[in-house]
This record gives sequence, structure tokens and C-alpha cells, in this order.
Amino acid sequence: MPIPKAELHVHIEGTLEPELAFTLAERNAITLPHPTIDDLRAAYSFTDLQSFLNLYYELMTVLRTPQDFTDLAEAYLTRAAAQGVRHAEIFFDPQAHTNRGIPLDTVINGLTAALDTSHQRHGISTTLILCFLRDRPATEALHTLHQARPHLHHITAIGLDSAELGHPPEKFTHVFDAARAMGLRCVAHAGEEGPASYIWQALNLLKVDRVDHGIRCLEDPELLAHLASTQTPLTVCPLSNVRLRAVDTLADHPLPALMDAGLLVTVNSDDPAYFGGYVHDNYEALRHHLGLDDTALRQLARNSFTASFLPTERRAELIAEVDAHPTT
Repeated sequence: MPIPKAELHVHIEGTLEPELAFTLAERNAITLPHPTIDDLRAAYSFTDLQSFLNLYYELMTVLRTPQDFTDLAEAYLTRAAAQGVRHAEIFFDPQAHTNRGIPLDTVINGLTAALDTSHQRHGISTTLILCFLRDRPATEALHTLHQARPHLHHITAIGLDSAELGHPPEKFTHVFDAARAMGLRCVAHAGEEGPASYIWQALNLLKVDRVDHGIRCLEDPELLAHLASTQTPLTVCPLSNVRLRAVDTLADHPLPALMDAGLLVTVNSDDPAYFGGYVHDNYEALRHHLGLDDTALRQLARNSFTASFLPTERRAELIAEVDAHPTT
């Protein structure tokens, strides 16, 4: 059994495997632009973040009913359990659905139908992180936040994702202020394709508890020292970084440098259906391509719980499970 771990950076829409996409397309009488599963898999050759997002939003059209979202979440939970995941903090993109006419209630009710019993059925505790699309207007994000008020008992935090370049975090400062006033935690994608200055904005303006990706912090020694001293977590996604050309090869990945600098780094899958692996696949890729040993991988598993939004007692219990695990 893989080492126990938390997953803190996974987009539920990014777990839509081609087989399920075709099943849901047939259920909802939708014709996909890719005639076969093999044709669809051939489209998974991305040159950058935007080329991935184009396919990501195209396939999302198959998600129409609460049952579709339940099936999507259940498929992820089944795979995550087999990968040693004991806790998952799951991103979802409401605007990607409401902007195509799918009510927010449909999305959240469908997801929570699977997530609410995931601990009993899969041994995985879960929470939702509502993400705003940064390439959409901030006014739309604020409207989405207010729409989500009836569902706040299901939502722990807000996030910021989608196309990063040209969409700095500062654009959403007042949205994040409003979310914190509602008692929500805050995270944001920054420093994947965008510059290190976006990470500073996420920290100083959005006041995030975690930085998603954040790998370009290495370009700013002052930022690197700040992240180390504050132990602000980074949710790093190695296979994703390579697939989206943020890093040339896994052997070039900066994760060891981040660890050596004393940062609180976690490993996650991001959009695993598109990027070639779920979270433990990322761990094994780091072992194979970067030579990370059991000690380093065990530390990354500990970090995943340390960086989570779990209550202190539960976090300690899960870290104890990591320490008791015989091998990675």
C-alpha cells in the first residue's frame, strides 16, 4: 500500500478520464469532437497552460447533471484511495459550469453526494475549495462567492486558477477580502507560468494560507527566504509542470532545491487525467527521475498533512500513520 498522504492540489474537473468523458457524453447525448478514446488521448499533447485549458473546458461540456458530478468525484476517490490518499482538499471551478448554464446547486450537490461519505467508504476525508477563474472578471468571481453562501458548510477555502499570465492576483484582492470575512481560508495559483511577483501579490494582497505551484519563487532570493521563514506551504505538481512545459524534464524539476531551501513543499497531481498520473504516481516519478529516497518521500507525505486545513488532532493522527508506514 502506498504511503498515507494528503492531496491539496487537485482539480476535480481535471480527473475526468477519457473513458468517463465518453460515457457521460453518451448519457447526455453530446457528440465530442474526438471520435474515439484514442483520438482524444492523442489531443493530450500540450505546449503550454492555455493549450491544456482549451481541451479541459471542451471536455467539461459532458458534465450536466448532479449524477455526472457524483460519478466524477467517485471515480477520483476510488483512484485516490488506491494511491494512499487519506485526505483530499479538492478544487472545483463553478464559473466553468454556471457560464454554460449549469446551476451551482447542481455542481455542489452532485460532488457532495460522493464526498460526504468518502471517509466511510474510501477512508478519505475531503473538503472543497471553490476556485475563481482569473481570466474572468473579478465582479463575476464576487457574484459566484455570494451564490455559494448556502453551501458554505461544504466549502473550506477559496482559490484562484486558470490562465495565469496577464491575470495577476491583485485583480481579486477585494474578492478574497470578502471570502475571509465569510470565514473561508484562501489559496491561489501563483508562480507556475507567472513571475515571482505574482507570488508576492498572493501573499501580501490576497493573504493566502498556501501558494499553489509557486515554483518560480526560486527566481527571487528574498521571496525564497520569506517562504522558508513563514513555512507557507507550496502545493507543487511535478508531472503537471513537465506536461505544461513549465519545466523541461522531470530531472530538471526544482522540487529538491525548494526542499533544500527549507520550504514546506507538498506533492500533488493537479489534473491527473491530463498529466499522466495521480498523486502517488508523482511520488514514484520523483523517486525514479530525481533520486528521492524513502526519507525524502516520507517527509513530503508528512508535509502534505502539515499543510492541510485539517484540525490539529486529526493532522497529528495522520502524520503518525506516515511515520508508522513501513516503506514508501
